[in-house]
Amino acid sequence: VQLQASGGGLVQAGGSLRLSCAATGRTFSSLTMAWFRQAPGKEREFVAAINWSGATYYADSVKGRFFGSRDNAKSTVRLQMNSLKPEDTAVYYCAAGDPSSSYLYSTEGNYRYWGQGTQVTVSS
Repeated sequence: VQLQASGGGLVQAGGSLRLSCAATGRTFSSLTMAWFRQAPGKEREFVAAINWSGATYYADSVKGRFFGSRDNAKSTVRLQMNSLKPEDTAVYYCAAGDPSSSYLYSTEGNYRYWGQGTQVTVSS
C-alpha cells in the first residue's frame, strides 16, 4: 500500500485545514486508517483513526476539533482540523494497517504502511 498525504500548510490559530491521504495498492476498504503527528523534539503521537466501518477515534487533545472521514470509492481519508492551536504544529502522517481491536488504534506499531508526512504550522 502506498499512501500520499496532502493538505498541510500555514494557518493562524483558530483556523482550519483539511488533510487528505490517498491510498493505492490494496483493498482500501478493509484497512484501518490513522493519523499521527510529530512535533519538533517530540515523539510521534496518535491523532485519529477511522476503521473499516467508518467509526472514528481521537486523541483527547483533538476531540471536538478534528474530524476524520473516509471515502472508500476514492480510497481516501481526510482529517478536518478546526480551531487549530499552535500546539497542533507538527508533521502529520497517515498510516494504514489491520489493528485487531480499537484498543490498538493509537499504537503506531500496529500500522504497516505510512505516508511521507505533511507539515502543519499554526501561528499564534
